[in-house]
Amino acid sequence: MTKAISALTLAAGASNRMPNKIKQLLPWDNTTLLGNTIHQVSPLVDAVHVVLGAYADEIRPTLSKQVIAHVNPNWESGMGASIAYGVSQILKNEKVPDAILILVPDQPLMDTMHFDKLKETYLKNENVNLVATHYGNQRHGVPAIFDHSLFSELQSLRKDFGAKKIIQNHLSVAKLIPGNGKEIDVDTYESYLQLIKDTSKGSSI
Repeated sequence: MTKAISALTLAAGASNRMPNKIKQLLPWDNTTLLGNTIHQVSPLVDAVHVVLGAYADEIRPTLSKQVIAHVNPNWESGMGASIAYGVSQILKNEKVPDAILILVPDQPLMDTMHFDKLKETYLKNENVNLVATHYGNQRHGVPAIFDHSLFSELQSLRKDFGAKKIIQNHLSVAKLIPGNGKEIDVDTYESYLQLIKDTSKGSSI
């Protein structure tokens, strides 16, 4: 039986390192950074959930009807709090997924091919409850697939620890998929402009 996987996209941040910019809505390949992430992952999952916080009023209208948006009232507490909130909202659905793929919109080079590798690795290894992305230099992180056996740990996250804490705790039994440079983060407006220059993906929307 095919396992159900839901995507949880973390888009609640205030983009503090990009003054006067809403990072999630920066142009990317005829859509936005957030729109690109949703577009890349949608074909592979059963549902796409997005956690919003700062700029929720600006971001929500850009989402398609198929995307399920959740506004975290405590988004300022950090990424860990948004993960916990998002997972709790997903588990309120009648059909609880077998796994959750957690991802972020500020890794725009992450594509359907990489997400598919994560998914296939999870589906082909019945005893594996975590498939994460290997960044190199002993660094690991999202995108990552968390089996339902880890949902309680995700819900217990607080503040700004994020999913890396859980990945580190289960690293000895996790499957790791090389990011191959796709894990590049857009943390500042300068890094965004540089990536646009390198990839020509900054088309106007």
